[in-house]
Amino acid sequence: MEILFAAELEARLSRIAAQTGKGPEDVVRELVANYLDHDEWFRQEVEKGLASLDRAQLVSHEEVRRQLGRILGSQ
Repeated sequence: MEILFAAELEARLSRIAAQTGKGPEDVVRELVANYLDHDEWFRQEVEKGLASLDRAQLVSHEEVRRQLGRILGSQ
């Protein structure tokens, strides 16, 4: 697979590769792998949320406020 980058993006990639002591190809591989991992995780979490909605497992507005208040220490 070959991917062409705009000159500015390629320069940024080369700079990052040089700073990290890696080849540009290695940096791209890591970035793509990280992106795909995150995308897969995100899609799974969305599916979980949609499944909760289908089961009518909802949280009221007031319960969300209470939980956020506890987390943020405002209660």
